[in-house]
Amino acid sequence: MKKGLLACGIIAGVVVLIGIVIAVFFMGTYNTLVKSRENVDNKWAQVENQYQRRADLIPNLVNTVKGYASHEEDVFTEVTALRSQWGKAVDSGDREQQIEAANGMDSAISRLLLVAESYPELKANENFLQLQAQLEGTENRIAVERMRYNDEVTTYNKKIKVFPTNLIAGMFGFIVVEYFEAEEGSDVVPEVTFD
Repeated sequence: MKKGLLACGIIAGVVVLIGIVIAVFFMGTYNTLVKSRENVDNKWAQVENQYQRRADLIPNLVNTVKGYASHEEDVFTEVTALRSQWGKAVDSGDREQQIEAANGMDSAISRLLLVAESYPELKANENFLQLQAQLEGTENRIAVERMRYNDEVTTYNKKIKVFPTNLIAGMFGFIVVEYFEAEEGSDVVPEVTFD
């Protein structure tokens, strides 16, 4: 009888030990996924921060260029509209809308700077030079933050796709996060004509 009780006790102890190991694994994996997702959100916030910095610089840049190139109203209108679109996208919290607005802004700013290139007196204007330098710095920061965001997305997406973590990720609703990708055709230099 004692041997039977001892065997049952050992089996129960092993079952409890296995249960504890599984519970610790689940908790550890879940917590790792939560931390990784928070890191992705943090990196996205840094991308948003840099885009907001750029959006804040745009009105000053537009007004400076406007004084020299008043007949380029369509470029100014587009830049202003896209800046407004960025604000709406941020308010919505939809990353896809934000990426779309940011890509549109990239193109519009390129056209604005091409317009500015055609005005030698503007290129020599101290205000314009300062704004252009700030914008260039912001563009570099945006590129760095996009890269950091995409790196973090890669790490997160790998975690939720590998076995056995994918089982836990699926149970708790962790889903793949989209990368920040350049808009199709963004590799083509915009053309500005003065007709």
